[in-house]
Amino acid sequence: MRDAAGALRRRAPAVFAYALLAFAIIWVADKAFGKGFGLSGNGPQFVIVALNGLSLAALYFITASGFTLVFGLMRVVNMAHGALYLLGGYLALDLIQHGWGWWTAAAAAAALTGLTGLIMQQLLLRWNQGQDLRQALITIAVAIILADQMIVQFGGTPETIQPPGGLAGTVEIGLYHLQYPAFRVFIIGAALAVGALLWLVIRHTRFGMVIRAGVDDRAMTSALGVNVQLVFGAAFFLGAALAGLGGVMGGTVLSLAPGEDDKFLLSSLVVVIIGGLGSLPGAAVGALALGLVEQLSAVYLPSQYTNYSILLTFILLVVVLAVRPAGFFGRPS
Repeated sequence: MRDAAGALRRRAPAVFAYALLAFAIIWVADKAFGKGFGLSGNGPQFVIVALNGLSLAALYFITASGFTLVFGLMRVVNMAHGALYLLGGYLALDLIQHGWGWWTAAAAAAALTGLTGLIMQQLLLRWNQGQDLRQALITIAVAIILADQMIVQFGGTPETIQPPGGLAGTVEIGLYHLQYPAFRVFIIGAALAVGALLWLVIRHTRFGMVIRAGVDDRAMTSALGVNVQLVFGAAFFLGAALAGLGGVMGGTVLSLAPGEDDKFLLSSLVVVIIGGLGSLPGAAVGALALGLVEQLSAVYLPSQYTNYSILLTFILLVVVLAVRPAGFFGRPS
C-alpha cells in the first residue's frame, strides 16, 4: 500500500503536466476550428499564428544554439549572451546605414560579435573555468557595460533593419490563399541549416570531439597534445557569432531596443533548460515549445488575460521540469 501511494505521489506531477497539455491543445483547437475549417472560420488566423510561432521559434533556436554550445557543452555561464545578441543587431544596423548590403552586414556583424565574445573569453573567463559563480558575475558585469554603451552609441529608440530586397515581400503558403512574409520563411530555413551544421560539427568532426572531451577531462585531453584553450576559444567565438547572427535576424523581423538583450537571454535560458544542457535537438524542441506558447497564448487566451501570456513561459518551464527534471534530452545527474 505504501509503495502504491509513493508511486502515485511520484507520478502526480507528470499526470498533472499531461492533463494540462491536453487541456491546452483542446482549448486552442476549439478556438481555432470550433467554427469549422473553412475560410469563414478561424482557420486562416490559426495558420498565421502558428507560422509566427514557428518563425519565432527559429529565431530563438539560432540565438539559443550559441548559448547551448557555450553553456550546455562548455559549461561556461555566459550571462552576456543577450547583450551579444543585441550588439550583433546594432552592428548590422550601423553597417547598413553606412551603405553595406544586408548579407555582408550580417556576416560582418556576426564575425565582430564573435570576436567580442572571444576577447571576453580570453581576457576574463579562461582563468575562471569551472567557477560558475565568478563566470556569472563577470558576464553580468560585461552585459551591463555593453548595454550602457549601446544606449550611448545607438540611443534608446527602437530600430528595425530592412530585410534584403529579395526577401522583402511575401510568399504564397498554399493554405487559405494566405501570403506570409518571405523573410520569416527564410529564418525558418536558416534555423534548419544552423541546426544541421552544428550537429555535424559537434558530433562528426574532430573539433566537436575535442570540445566534448575537453569539458569531461581537460587534463587528459591536454596530455594527448590538444590545445584545449584554442579549441574552447574557437567554440566561444562560434557561440557569440550565432548570438550576433540572431540579433541581425531579430532586428530585421522584430526590432532592436534596450531590453531586448534581457528578453533573449531569458529565452535562451528557457530553451536550454527545457531541451536539456548541451543538446541541440533539445534546444530545437525547447525553442519550438517556447515560440508556439508565446504566440498561441497571445491570441487564444481570454481577452482579459492576454497581458499575462508571459506567465505561460514559466508555466511551460515548470510543467516540463515536472515531467523531465533534466529537460527533454538532458541526462539525469
